[in-house]
Amino acid sequence: MRLAVLALAVALSLTACGNRDGEPADMEAPELGACRVLTSDEVAQPADDTAPVPCAEAHTAETYAVGDLPSDFDDVDYDDSELGAWAYAKCSDGFREFLGADESLVMRTVVSWAWFRPSQDAWDEGARWFRCDVVGGGEQSKEYVDLPTSARDLLLGRPKDSWMVCADGATVAGSVKVPCTEAHTWRAVTTISLGERKDDYPGDRMVEVTTRDFCSKSVGAWLNYPVDYDFGYTWFHEAEWQAGNRRSVCWAKTAQ
Repeated sequence: MRLAVLALAVALSLTACGNRDGEPADMEAPELGACRVLTSDEVAQPADDTAPVPCAEAHTAETYAVGDLPSDFDDVDYDDSELGAWAYAKCSDGFREFLGADESLVMRTVVSWAWFRPSQDAWDEGARWFRCDVVGGGEQSKEYVDLPTSARDLLLGRPKDSWMVCADGATVAGSVKVPCTEAHTWRAVTTISLGERKDDYPGDRMVEVTTRDFCSKSVGAWLNYPVDYDFGYTWFHEAEWQAGNRRSVCWAKTAQ
């Protein structure tokens, strides 16, 4: 999944064009269900003023949640860490519901989510809204894929391999993430939950060792207990934990 979303640090915002009265153009929340052609560079920004396109045309992003921020954020800084944590919980919960998937499955799909807020100028003028988009790729994707006319219930039932994430490389770390319909050497097959949202971060060593031991057994079971097999795992650090992520991903080496 896109780690830039999980991290709490943000880059400087794009500046939206103003109207004739000098007011920023993005004072009001954007349209729910709008589709856009977004790149990874645009997804990495805290604000986005990309023009929507018809959802029947090629697009890489769809807005699945918009709304006003809680009043608790009326007076916070633009990059306040509590705002990032709130957005993670809001958008990740909505992401699962929108796609028709559980927490484990959404971490093993090629699609991910991004959230946006008003531009810095609009924020300074008092705009307080959020926007969550499903996007056709993640931080390590080779390129974004086009989404269907609507991504609603995309993962409901048994998802197609075109929406599941695999990796192509000698090891999982640093591999290019691709849809499982493309040539690959690793497939994300299971995840492990390492705690509840209220829990404190258990430390790098504990997270890595727990993930490794679980993935060794889990991947072996997924492969039907072969005599010899290779497995990999992706675990996340304290910054992602503080943002809300509580899971690691297990990878099986495949013959493809």
